[in-house]
Amino acid sequence: MNREKPLLLISNDDGIAAKGLNELIRTLKGIGEMLVMAPESPRSGYSMCFTTENAIHYETIRQEEDLTVCKCNGTPTDCTKLGLYVLAPRVPDLVIGGINHGDNSAVNVHYSGTMGVVKEGCLKGIPSVAYSLCNHHLDADFTPTLPYVRTITEKVLQHGLPRGICLNINFPDIPYYKGVKICRQTDGDWIKEFVPCVHPYRDHYFWVTGEYINFEPDAENTDHWAMDHGYVAVTPTSIDVTAYHFMEELKDWHL
Repeated sequence: MNREKPLLLISNDDGIAAKGLNELIRTLKGIGEMLVMAPESPRSGYSMCFTTENAIHYETIRQEEDLTVCKCNGTPTDCTKLGLYVLAPRVPDLVIGGINHGDNSAVNVHYSGTMGVVKEGCLKGIPSVAYSLCNHHLDADFTPTLPYVRTITEKVLQHGLPRGICLNINFPDIPYYKGVKICRQTDGDWIKEFVPCVHPYRDHYFWVTGEYINFEPDAENTDHWAMDHGYVAVTPTSIDVTAYHFMEELKDWHL
């Protein structure tokens, strides 16, 4: 690998064969060296889970100039750790998660394996960015996202990010975007999260589903509002989850 070029470590949670990942690789060609370490099959909703009770292994499946693509039997976080500690010839200049099939706005940021990738990179002090499209279909059309993905990637490489801050970027599923909105995370939650079914020989079993409720649909500074109105939502996301505004009140409890 060429030390004069930026090194990008890329992973996802949709798996090595996902269209979003392969569109990302194609779009970022020429920006730098790309080291891809992705799960061998989908790992959506794994957040920052990592494997402790089984061995982790990987296989290199593609090798070209400035591109190494590997699949791993672990989680998205496992993939990021393995890429950082085993395969990367030096500390990457950027960690990228995506492009995810499905948005990771609002509370989804806490469940997302795509965000698990960038949180792991961010914890290690590496600028990290997640890209997600609000379309779950295997053959989703990523075409409108790609110019923004390349531009934002180049901007992060140029400017860097503060330690402890990563970017969560969500694209609405529309043909054209009005532009970019810098947003905060929407306040909302999921309801009706399970569909019960009856097994003929056992008790009920359940499929995970859900309906998202936006608690502040008119708040124009949120990621959901931005996407609902045709904008790319860019949310700076902090690793430090301390509720600083509550610390003084908590002291008054005299614990």
